[in-house]
Amino acid sequence: MNKHNLTQFTKGWIVGDFTPSILRTKDFEFMVRYYRAGEGESSHTHKIADEITVIVTGVFRMNNDILEKGDIIHLSPGDSSDFECIEDGSTAVIKTPSIIGDKYII
Repeated sequence: MNKHNLTQFTKGWIVGDFTPSILRTKDFEFMVRYYRAGEGESSHTHKIADEITVIVTGVFRMNNDILEKGDIIHLSPGDSSDFECIEDGSTAVIKTPSIIGDKYII
């Protein structure tokens, strides 16, 4: 058994084709991240990867939709999204495949 902490990883990304990671793989990426109100991501898209975001706690806004605990968003390649934390919370994200550089700021 190996013990880790999210603070050891970049923005909560713990699995994927990057370092540091617990499991390095090109198949998918996985992250868990905690956000404070006001934090977020600029509008972006992926040309190749699918991305699934699960709202674990808190309230978020994505593409002008309000998302709360239990909501799941699936972004297909080419879908664009921005992201803002409205109430402190956390998300879990799976992205497949893991391709370095497949994030395009709009």
